[in-house]
Amino acid sequence: MPGNLTTVDGLWSWKRALSTVYGGLGLVARSDPESWRGSLQVLRLGTLQVATEESDAVRVVRTPRDAAADGHDHVFARLQLDGRARLLQDGRSADLYPGVLAFYDASRPFSLVLPEHQRARVLMVPRPLLRLGEAEIRRVTAKVIGNAPEGPAAFLLPLLSGLAQEIGAVAPAAREELARAVADLLATLAADRLTTTEPPGAQEATLFDRVKATIETRLGEPELSPQALADAHGVSLRYLHKLFHEHDTTVGGWIRRRRLESCRAELARPSAADRTIAAVAARWGFVSATHFSQAFRKAYGMTPAQYRGQRPDG
Repeated sequence: MPGNLTTVDGLWSWKRALSTVYGGLGLVARSDPESWRGSLQVLRLGTLQVATEESDAVRVVRTPRDAAADGHDHVFARLQLDGRARLLQDGRSADLYPGVLAFYDASRPFSLVLPEHQRARVLMVPRPLLRLGEAEIRRVTAKVIGNAPEGPAAFLLPLLSGLAQEIGAVAPAAREELARAVADLLATLAADRLTTTEPPGAQEATLFDRVKATIETRLGEPELSPQALADAHGVSLRYLHKLFHEHDTTVGGWIRRRRLESCRAELARPSAADRTIAAVAARWGFVSATHFSQAFRKAYGMTPAQYRGQRPDG
């Protein structure tokens, strides 16, 4: 597909290329940033843009600050071509594989986890072309389209993929007409996806469970924070705090409690008797041993050393 092709050596060059086209983003590579490789090809058709991206494993994050700073408000339609991707936005996650599509909104935070070498076609669509209201756009983001063997998507997705592939090869005079056809197909796919209903509260409950699972896997990271969790799950910090408040707790309180419980369990194990209290505290994300001792005493009525001396059952 003809267009502006950027092949980059190194993660930061790809970040600049991506941010120029998609809007401000943060990237975290799973390998050496200097040996990391990626490419981006962009075709602009009036208000519609079609990008073909290829990259090594990476995590892409658009934070609330990014969204507020650059003002980009187009909607992405990501058609996965090779490899896997996980999209997180609006409290949902969509696992993408070759042949399926998902929408995500540049005006709000999102996260894309690309665990392996991957290639995708990303269509950037102005909001009015989807013919959806704001509430409807929020309902259609981060939902897999095309994973059912029947239904409109099973017929329309191959057609969309073919149009997007050929749109750069046709005469310039015909491109605008094809671009309108692509936008119409995307609007139809979005409208069809909206017909799928979910039980009230199901999205929030699922998100709460996912955030708790993320906390469990990242307890040992001192930098783990509510903002880091919000970014990882593609939601605003305000929404994350609201979600935990509905469960009669706070994000920071939950993290602190789970860290203390993990430290207490380790201190009770005879196999950890040769590990210092400071080392136990650091393993579970406490930066200061003094702060840990104070928090432990407040929670359990004794110091970590006193607790370890009793050796209660874990």
